[in-house]
Amino acid sequence: MVNSEESESGKPVYTLSIASRLSDIPAHSIRQYIDRGLLIPFKLDSKRHLFSHNDINRLNHIHLLIHEQGLNFAGIKALMAMIPCWAIRPCSESDRQSCNAYSENTFPCWEASEKGRVCKNENCRECDVYKILSEEVNLKSVIKSLI
Repeated sequence: MVNSEESESGKPVYTLSIASRLSDIPAHSIRQYIDRGLLIPFKLDSKRHLFSHNDINRLNHIHLLIHEQGLNFAGIKALMAMIPCWAIRPCSESDRQSCNAYSENTFPCWEASEKGRVCKNENCRECDVYKILSEEVNLKSVIKSLI
């Protein structure tokens, strides 16, 4: 069950300029993160993006990976691709075999062109796998706990 604090932190309320100000990341960099598949903002019918508090945390985490740990976009995507999504969102062996996220290691599961039955019609923005980078977590610890 999702508590109200979790629900509020996932509510898209910030415009790009406010997200930029809150994260201290230039708007053009945020647009690059979106274009490269590192961030999935909420999109209005008018095509404008809105960001949640969780998105701001994710922006800060991505920024840290780039500027403090020296990763580039491809490195971050490869790192995120190593998250065993099938362990977080249990799926059958047959679903795994039909899912690109299971067999590929160059992109995260939310960018998979072919997804298993469990994830096919899901909103990736709301998925626990995508949300991992929105939290202050050590990815190695997450992976260790799943295997």
